[in-house]
Amino acid sequence: MAAEALANDSQPRPAFFLLTGIPGLEALHGWLSVLFSAMFLVAFLGNSAVVLVVAMEPGLQQPMYIFLALLALNDIALCFVILPKMLAIFWWGAGAISFHGCLTQMFFVHGFFLSESAILLAMAFDRYVAICQPLRYTAILTRAAIGKMGGGLVARSVCAVTPGVFLLWRLPYCRTNLIRHTYCENMGIAKLACADITLNSAYGLTAAFLTTGLDAIFIAASYALILRAVLRLSSRDARLKAFGTCGAHVCVFAVFYTLAFFSFFTHRFGPRVPHHVHILLANLYLLVPPTLNPIVYGVKTKEIRVRVLGLFCQKGAELSV
Repeated sequence: MAAEALANDSQPRPAFFLLTGIPGLEALHGWLSVLFSAMFLVAFLGNSAVVLVVAMEPGLQQPMYIFLALLALNDIALCFVILPKMLAIFWWGAGAISFHGCLTQMFFVHGFFLSESAILLAMAFDRYVAICQPLRYTAILTRAAIGKMGGGLVARSVCAVTPGVFLLWRLPYCRTNLIRHTYCENMGIAKLACADITLNSAYGLTAAFLTTGLDAIFIAASYALILRAVLRLSSRDARLKAFGTCGAHVCVFAVFYTLAFFSFFTHRFGPRVPHHVHILLANLYLLVPPTLNPIVYGVKTKEIRVRVLGLFCQKGAELSV
């Protein structure tokens, strides 16, 4: 058995892969680096501010804001997984990444993406309970329940992504080591193998549907029930307040899933779409939501907006003194 396991692990693998950036747009790498650097700065500062105000303000220690802080932390982590290597490629042409490093980056890219989807589902459930079952809100969304939901979403992401890593590990790689992308992702690595990758493709599609796909369906169903409940309210002010509370969530949900599904379907079923368009979409669907989320919540959520402005004003006053 040991000899068999050793034989199975003796597949030819490259010492490193070479990420090329965005093929066909090499002349624009400098300008793209400015755009992505600006997005990273906005995402980091905005999401950090959200995490700080939720952590520091006792009045925001509620499920809705806790989920928002989790979303912000996930967005920060996702940006740090992708952007440093991408900017190194754009600025210095430093596209080399070890085989193990590439699989590690792939694991965290897909893992944080699935976690983002799961947090959005948790936020939709929070709004559903708050509006459709307000009398049971505190009984359902206790600290213990929130902790279990957080642990569950992490476990789901790990369980969904880990088999994909092992499926890539088993493949022999005897073709080019060039990955025409800005980061390592599942099918981009699998296509370099000199073996049948049907299982990899099938697993990727299945995992995507059973996680992100079902999340989108459940979120849409939640907001449909919320809309029905809101329209039944007799008070116009109550309806407006409910729409205002859910407006930010709906905007974030729409941006995240529209970009993700558009990128997914053009990559899978759009062979005539230029390759650089695929790569741009693959970057935008991961980087636009972290950039826009704190802006959307800052504009739409009064409690967040007031406290973030208060935080910056306080820091400004301290600096002036």
